[in-house]
Amino acid sequence: MGPQRIVCLTEEPTETLYLLGEQDRIVGISGFTVRPAIARKEKPKVSAFTSAKIGEILKLQPDFVVGFSDIQAEIASELIKHGIEVWISNHRSVAGILDYIRRLGALVGAGDRADALAGEYERRIADVQARAAAMPRRPRVYFEEWDTPPITGIRWVSELVGIAGGDDVFPERAAMSLARDRILADPLEVVRRAPDLILGSWCGKKFRPEQVAAREGWDAIPAVRDGELHEIKSPIILQPGPAALTAGLDALSAIVQAWSAKQR
Repeated sequence: MGPQRIVCLTEEPTETLYLLGEQDRIVGISGFTVRPAIARKEKPKVSAFTSAKIGEILKLQPDFVVGFSDIQAEIASELIKHGIEVWISNHRSVAGILDYIRRLGALVGAGDRADALAGEYERRIADVQARAAAMPRRPRVYFEEWDTPPITGIRWVSELVGIAGGDDVFPERAAMSLARDRILADPLEVVRRAPDLILGSWCGKKFRPEQVAAREGWDAIPAVRDGELHEIKSPIILQPGPAALTAGLDALSAIVQAWSAKQR
């Protein structure tokens, strides 16, 4: 049976449960939920990312609350004090996303379906890697998660860039889970690393390539010189759930493959 009244504090458990056909268990969701679109119409919104309407959540009488990361530790603590069972996942990698899908499925009694879904994503990843392996050259990629100050991409994004056929120019920063540890103190470091592609996914706002291209000294970057600045919408890449492995990876692959085609 598993839990019957689930509150999802972020989007990835909501999307996963809908994909598993277990959406009827969900009684509350994050206000930032985009996928699936129907969830916003069907489910009450009871949380942001760093805050939640504790009273509203308690009124829903959940028997299980699912959240993500240490950033939601205070929300989890408050709910636990009210006797609510809470699971806060803290995965930051592609392998972690796949494991998360399998674990969440097992928790709601849908382990076989979750394993099948994760297996489907593993095959998608292998297909994208195979296409990438056929490229004559891999582009150097700068992924920007925020603009003021510039913040580089997190681990699962960096790994997806690699799967799509690119090489993250800040791989050492990707391992740092907190955004504050991925802030670029010197934006000219991007110039020195000379990316062929600049990908922007400014969490919650539109990427402005013209603003990026106008940064001091950035006209020397190959990506700026060649007009290779692209947006990837944040809901499909900045949450460690199914969207990143599907729409997010597809978007990355399309950009990298288009760049590769121009090199021939």
